[in-house]
Amino acid sequence: MAAYVVAVRALCEFTAKVGDLDLRFTPSPTAQEGMAGHGIVTGRRGGNYQTELSLSGDFGPLHVRGRADGYDPDQNLIEEIKTHRGDLARTPANHRQLHWAQVRVYGHLLCAARGLAEVNLALVYFDIGSQAETVLRETRTATELAALFAAQCTRFVAWAEQELAHRAARDTALTTLRFPHANFRPGQRQLAENIFKAQVAGRCLLAQAPTGIGKTVGSLFPALKAAPAHKLDKIFFLAAKTPGRQLALDAAATITASDPALPLRVLELASRDKSCEHPDKACHGESCPLARGFYDRLPAARAAALGVRVLDRATLRDVALAHAVCPYYLGSEITRWSDVIVGDYNYYFDGGAMLYGLAQANGWRVSVLVDEAHNMVARARSMYSCTLERVALKAAKAVAPAMLQKALDKLDRAWGTLVKANPVPYQVLPALPDKLLAALQVAVSATTELLVDATAPLEPALQRFYFDALHFTRLAESFGPHSLCDLAPAERAGSTLSIRNIVPAHYLAPRFAQAHSTTLFSATLSPWNYYSDALGMPASTGWIDVASPFHASQLAVHVVDRISTRYQHRAASLAPIVALMAHQYADAPGNYLAFFSSFDYLEQVASLFAERHPEIPVWLQARRMNETERAAFLASFTEDSRGIGFAVLGGAFGEGIDLPGARLVGAFVATLGLPQINPVNEQVRLRMQATFGAGYDYTYLYPGIQKVVQAAGRVIRTEFDRGVVYLIDDRFAQPAVRALLPAWWGLDTDTVSATAA
Repeated sequence: MAAYVVAVRALCEFTAKVGDLDLRFTPSPTAQEGMAGHGIVTGRRGGNYQTELSLSGDFGPLHVRGRADGYDPDQNLIEEIKTHRGDLARTPANHRQLHWAQVRVYGHLLCAARGLAEVNLALVYFDIGSQAETVLRETRTATELAALFAAQCTRFVAWAEQELAHRAARDTALTTLRFPHANFRPGQRQLAENIFKAQVAGRCLLAQAPTGIGKTVGSLFPALKAAPAHKLDKIFFLAAKTPGRQLALDAAATITASDPALPLRVLELASRDKSCEHPDKACHGESCPLARGFYDRLPAARAAALGVRVLDRATLRDVALAHAVCPYYLGSEITRWSDVIVGDYNYYFDGGAMLYGLAQANGWRVSVLVDEAHNMVARARSMYSCTLERVALKAAKAVAPAMLQKALDKLDRAWGTLVKANPVPYQVLPALPDKLLAALQVAVSATTELLVDATAPLEPALQRFYFDALHFTRLAESFGPHSLCDLAPAERAGSTLSIRNIVPAHYLAPRFAQAHSTTLFSATLSPWNYYSDALGMPASTGWIDVASPFHASQLAVHVVDRISTRYQHRAASLAPIVALMAHQYADAPGNYLAFFSSFDYLEQVASLFAERHPEIPVWLQARRMNETERAAFLASFTEDSRGIGFAVLGGAFGEGIDLPGARLVGAFVATLGLPQINPVNEQVRLRMQATFGAGYDYTYLYPGIQKVVQAAGRVIRTEFDRGVVYLIDDRFAQPAVRALLPAWWGLDTDTVSATAA
């Protein structure tokens, strides 16, 4: 009985791709354009024409399956439809070879299923721009196609058998896998049990779990344990920032080290920008040496990579360069054969997400684990939003070659017309601007044509505008009530045109549906319905608030209700805040962090503090700090140091940093963290009110308090830590605000302090 299921496309990509990696024929039409193109082609066929024809067949341990684009029984003709842009003659030969391989496999499966002696085959190339079809045809006998199919499968069988053996060994080892530590930490078992139950039930879970309980191991371990019984192919561990991804790699290494018999393949995905060895070269064999002969050297590189249990970014690069292949595209290939894949949110939730696309195409059963999930709403909005700047358009025009000038000039004129018709400084447009959008699509198509013959990357200004324009046109295809389009003055000059996503649910719901189970976890996911609503999680989604291992006796929380940090009261708040901080420092010298709503506010308080208390060391977060500067800031907080660090709430030091013990003994939070009231946020509020009936809370209150709790959470990192937090603003005493703060703080009406500044 066939035991290894492989899609027709995956089979052909494994066995029929040869020669260079060549991206000159990309970017391809969008998914919507591709579907529309297929619809146009099939709509031109006769009444008996069959679309999306399911076909399958076996060869040894292989079960090959797929959907042929179309079959015309009147002509006994099976068609593979490919949409494209530009001159078809420029299609790389190895692309055409792959397309023929696919249609020939479908031809064999059709002949075998229907007992046909021969079949006509056609590659139909549909030009999105001209709407013209180019048809390449051949006729093959069933015997010829069976031989070609057998040859394809034979080249794949050895690999399939290896993969079957790996899967069997993996699942056997996971069945008996023990927790990698002697004991669970407090709260860790509760988290792990609930994640395991979510895997068993095949549903989503929102888990609020405090810092310090070992969330990373506590989430990865139960997902792995559930894999054998629930036939999970892969686990995607997604994190917003590099430290979170490193924690996942460390957890995977700990689990694999605990059982030498566990053949777990772990891969870290890195962005193309960070992985590219030759950013000055184009992605094809005539330009980049790592693209030249890529598919010829891929088998050896693939085998070497899969010999490493935890393949982080650095190790993947070493393997790739040892075999003279591109690290980024080797990582894309290894994704298909890995068990645990660690990456950024965008690999599954973005519009062109690789992991989501592969899971769909290959029918993978996956479990998705999302760390620090309080970031998901803002990150998802950014994925489905795009801003075009007229200044950027003019910069692109200045460096564009002659063949693009006409299209860019027309776009610039359309932009000018739109601005004249909408003279208000900020305006939400009632609909997408059709004329400008049409001009933008023409400019994108012209630039795409230029890329086909490019031997080097575009000029940076042109490339940036092209990518933004491409993103904008794709978002325009799915524009709806979940987003808004606005025209606004730019910071530098000119104006901006934006598509802003407000409710990511429209885009994310299919991704939750695709996964067997998705768990979102963070120390701050309250109220849970805000995240569930905004992200589009299923109605069956579970919720757990993991009991904190910490106690109120570890953290003294003071609400300073005699100070207002509202913008109009800022000047009056400076001296009282400085006095409060100095008083606390004098009582208990140590390392503190003070959080403010903006750099301006931070600098005003820090300046006055340094003037009045020059003997106390201070460290300031600067604007636009790089990684080295951020590391230097954190290095100031040692077991032996004393001083106060000034930082912006919601910034680099407001979450995701670990300063246990004496490295941090207290925090001052001089803001509720509420997003600024401005025209854009007011539009978000109106849309949230119309959609969920909770405009103010969903736009201002919940995102603000989440940042406060994250910042305060820097103080207590272990059960041995002791510290103090000052919440500086009278609004922290309001019951509605206090209800959103962690219960373990013990902050009720009787314990709220009216500390005088």
